Amino acid sequence: MTRELNGRWTHEYTATSVRPTLFCLLLAVAGTLVGATAGAAQDAASGVDPRVGLAAGWHDAASAISNLELLASVPKGVGFVNPDSAFGSGYSNSDIAFTANYAIQGNYRGFQIYDIEDPLNPTLRTAVVCPGDQSDPSVFGDLLFISVQALSARIDCGTQGVADSISAERFRGVRIFDISDIRSPRQVAAVQTCRGSHTHTLVEDPRDDENVYIYVQGTGSVRPHEELEGCSGLGAEDPNTSFFRIEVIRVPLARPQDAAVVSEPRIFINEQTGDIAGLWGGGDHGPGTQMSRETNRCHDITAYPAIGLAAGACGGNGILLDISDPVNPYRIDEVVDPAFASWHSATFSNDGTKVIFTDEWGGGSQPRCRDTDPPTWGADAIFEIVGRKLLFAGYYKMSAPQTEEENCVAHNGSLIPVPGRDIKVQGWYQGGLSVFDFTDPANPIEIAYFDRGPVTSEQLVSGGYWSTYWYNGFIYGAEIARGFDVFRLVPSEHLSQNEIDAAAQVRMAVFNTQHQPKIVWEPTLAVARAYLDQLMRNDAIRADRAVSTAGALNQLERLGRGPEQAEEQAQVLTQLEQTAFDLERDSRVSVAAERATDRSRMRSLAATLRGLAGSVR
Repeated sequence: MTRELNGRWTHEYTATSVRPTLFCLLLAVAGTLVGATAGAAQDAASGVDPRVGLAAGWHDAASAISNLELLASVPKGVGFVNPDSAFGSGYSNSDIAFTANYAIQGNYRGFQIYDIEDPLNPTLRTAVVCPGDQSDPSVFGDLLFISVQALSARIDCGTQGVADSISAERFRGVRIFDISDIRSPRQVAAVQTCRGSHTHTLVEDPRDDENVYIYVQGTGSVRPHEELEGCSGLGAEDPNTSFFRIEVIRVPLARPQDAAVVSEPRIFINEQTGDIAGLWGGGDHGPGTQMSRETNRCHDITAYPAIGLAAGACGGNGILLDISDPVNPYRIDEVVDPAFASWHSATFSNDGTKVIFTDEWGGGSQPRCRDTDPPTWGADAIFEIVGRKLLFAGYYKMSAPQTEEENCVAHNGSLIPVPGRDIKVQGWYQGGLSVFDFTDPANPIEIAYFDRGPVTSEQLVSGGYWSTYWYNGFIYGAEIARGFDVFRLVPSEHLSQNEIDAAAQVRMAVFNTQHQPKIVWEPTLAVARAYLDQLMRNDAIRADRAVSTAGALNQLERLGRGPEQAEEQAQVLTQLEQTAFDLERDSRVSVAAERATDRSRMRSLAATLRGLAGSVR
């Protein structure tokens, strides 16, 4: 049943009747899958997406929202907004990293640290002005790593820039801060690299607890060897060229000041010929295809240490890396895509069987979501990983047409940990944020969104979401021009309250999106009910089995744990174990290939019920 308690809706399964179809059973039993929030994907009357035609404004733009709630919006702080122009360059918000109750927001001018213990009221705790775009952050313990690539960046974090073409004052690489005192970060190391650090990736070695490793993705010009010894701006004919490689920094945790580059892997090498420029050479793929960058660097690498793999978005290729030895990663597969201009970033599915690559067509500063733009350009490409090989499955692109005044293209996002499904939240610059399900990689579907109008209607001014990430029950957005936003999901026909609750039970002590963690769901009522909701939504479970499962879960929820309830506890234990047995048996019934995911959910539900039964013993 559905009832209101203290102004909030709660849902309880009731196992009193069986209707002719599972959809009717859903209405009578679950009460959680029906009831969309305001802001449907299309205005039923006009057939126009509500995101189309939103009025412009810096902090007063019109907005459209579906299946989300905007909880907070915090403007950028002093020192991170251009004092001469609200739309001036060099003050853009960039990426976010999370540790404990803090969100660390990068900015081309440095970084800001928000206290998010109360997500409805995020508070700026610390601001560090230290210019050097992009200032993408990541965190490990008490160490904060910041990427720096600008020619004007200084070792001392000064704002005056660097005048000379060759200077010992210039810094391009990865800064390391001690944030043990979150109110007073202290730079303890600055590791110089030849092309700077556009982004970086934190990697752990499970056999080495004394060090952490940083993969450096430099995309800038090569600095002269007179400024940094060993740098070479020559092409692949020079075996020492600073192109066609990444750098690996080893950071001793006990002495981070000793951090240094320890390897420069040639991950684009042709193993047969030895050519270090062994991948895409740049150019188009034929008539009607994209012009793709030469693969001589990576823009982003996402490491998934739990499965020993990383996915690299590198020039004109997507690549799969073996990182079992973090100091010496090597390529095991690569792909090209005629629709991709600039491979940008990557996200694995939690089970490691899929990976999403993004295409930053136009470099993030151009309008690439207009109704005249191809839906496969500036989009996500979803690949399945089969036998450590990448197999193309499908595309996804935020579908609401944007204006000429809105930079828009696929950008950064993360998984939302709903058990039994592959769901991602992603920033699309001024295309807003989009939440989509890619469980079926050939048919991804949008399930929630938020979008604002352009920053201004007079010209294209860079803005929108650099990144949107899920962290401990909430979605956080880095708005390039406006500030820092917080959202939460609300139930809809696409996502039940139980699924949202199950995701919210996943708690992380730290989160860096390019260092993807393995998510494991504990056996809880919310997790079991999430699997049940999914099976019912897809008509993939027998009606009597759905009722018995719901009934067992309701009895467990009401069960007392005192010795006087021993008989009732034994009955509930028996019911949980019997239901798990029945579900496991049902999951072995032969089904069509497209129903295989539901069979897996049924087995996961059975395993969750057994875990819950263990809590009764």
